Amino acid sequence: MDDITSPEHVRDQYGTEGRLETRRSVWRPTDDGRDPADEAFKAIDRAMTGDSSVLEVGCGTGVMAERINALPGVTLVAVDLSERFVELTAARGVDARQADICYLPFEDDTFDVVYAGWMLYHVRDIDRALAQVRRVLRPGGTFVAVTNGDDTLADLRREAGGRRMVTTFSSENGEHALGRHFSDVRRQDLETRAVFADHAEAQAYLDTAGEGLVLPPFEGPRTCAGHVTVFEAR
Repeated sequence: MDDITSPEHVRDQYGTEGRLETRRSVWRPTDDGRDPADEAFKAIDRAMTGDSSVLEVGCGTGVMAERINALPGVTLVAVDLSERFVELTAARGVDARQADICYLPFEDDTFDVVYAGWMLYHVRDIDRALAQVRRVLRPGGTFVAVTNGDDTLADLRREAGGRRMVTTFSSENGEHALGRHFSDVRRQDLETRAVFADHAEAQAYLDTAGEGLVLPPFEGPRTCAGHVTVFEAR
């Protein structure tokens, strides 16, 4: 498996939106109807008190940024390493800028809330990134971070000749990493599902990672287990 924290991998994966949209399209909520993005949005909304400044790091195509930006009293800045993603987010009417989470171009104590959705596992120096988040948060501010479990789609990956994807910031190790920088860390764990209409859709999903995995043929639709954790750290 390629190093998903390498600059080359990140540039290849997120220079355009195609791979991200392919992966996003197959995911479904938990059996009881909870969607991880909705749960993260609720956490952000809870953390706001009156007029609030919010930073989203790794904004992707701007889907969440657009939702946050519509909240009353919010001042939002969204950043991403990808020039294309900054362009797409800005097109949604969001103040979007190109920046690296490890070198955030903001003063200390600038934001009431920082949000990072499904991006910290791409960060090579997780402690530097979290220290930067802690630095730009105001006292009493909240960091909301979403990540996957290491066993997400593990059966599908093994069947295709790969391994489970163990990352630097996951459901398994994220709480410990956050605890080195925040005194109060809470979590919500969600058992999600990836639903593939057929073999071709499942193979297309695997192809987005560029690992050369080949999935043996199967007939009809297929559902695979996922795991997501929404962290709230103060």
